[in-house]
Amino acid sequence: MVEDFSYPYGTLKFPMRQLLSLLLSFGAVILFSSTPARSADAPLTAAADQQVKLAQIELQRVKDLVDAGALPRIRIAEAEAKIEDAQDQAILTRDMFGDLPDKTQSEAVSAELTAAAQRRVDRQQARVDEARKLVDAGIAAKAYIEPFEAELSSRQTALNLAQLRAHLLADLAAAPEPPIAPRAAEPLLDASVLPQGMEHYEGDGAFNESRDLPPLEFAFSSRFDRPLPISAEGETEVHRALGFDHRGRVDVAVVPDAPEGIWLREYLQARKIPYYAFAHAVPGKATAAHIHIGPGSTRLANATASRLSKHSAGHVHNAD
Repeated sequence: MVEDFSYPYGTLKFPMRQLLSLLLSFGAVILFSSTPARSADAPLTAAADQQVKLAQIELQRVKDLVDAGALPRIRIAEAEAKIEDAQDQAILTRDMFGDLPDKTQSEAVSAELTAAAQRRVDRQQARVDEARKLVDAGIAAKAYIEPFEAELSSRQTALNLAQLRAHLLADLAAAPEPPIAPRAAEPLLDASVLPQGMEHYEGDGAFNESRDLPPLEFAFSSRFDRPLPISAEGETEVHRALGFDHRGRVDVAVVPDAPEGIWLREYLQARKIPYYAFAHAVPGKATAAHIHIGPGSTRLANATASRLSKHSAGHVHNAD
């Protein structure tokens, strides 16, 4: 399913379950497409800082060649711009992929992040404009401008991601801290606490998937360093086979009394989002341990019976 995220800076379209992976994993490819390949095990921040050092070394080399008359002086300005690009890349790396800032620092980090991404776009736009002048003047072929435009598109995408990250940081900063539940010596979910191995939290009775799911996915990925393990989103064949209308609901494959399940239940309760927690398979309700987010699924059989009843009544009326 693809969700539209509309903010003051535009509309982004991303597959919901890939959104966090895009931000936390593949975003590095977009943000730093112009940097040399590096080991996946190397810390991103160290690699970004290294790019700044290399750009500074290159600037000194260019200055030496300019002083020797081997290069025109304009090359110094180009090398200085590359240093600024590398410095902004370092900011993006730290703020996009580093630890979440404290709530008191979220606003400053968001402003720094989006400003760095915008500067990279502005610099590349200036390069595109210069390249277009050469093409329009007949000095360069039309293909000359293509790599400049491709880099501009990449940086614009990075800016969109930075703005989305800033928006999510603002949401997290505004959200209340989930209460810390006391940890009992015994497992939270047992027959004495949860009859038939199930816990139901009603909350305010509402779950808005487009509004509530993206911040949850972001918070879970930030806490556990992996995407939220969604096992079912909306209507599925399994739920239809069980006779449930699962539209507008989400199932998460976590054991409710495991650390991830406890965190998720606390998160949902803090935001009054309804859920059902299943400690194990429950005949006719759950095929395995999981947490169902949203109100209870309605029975498809009820809707079918209602339609059959109306249809039958219609035939009686016609027969009369």
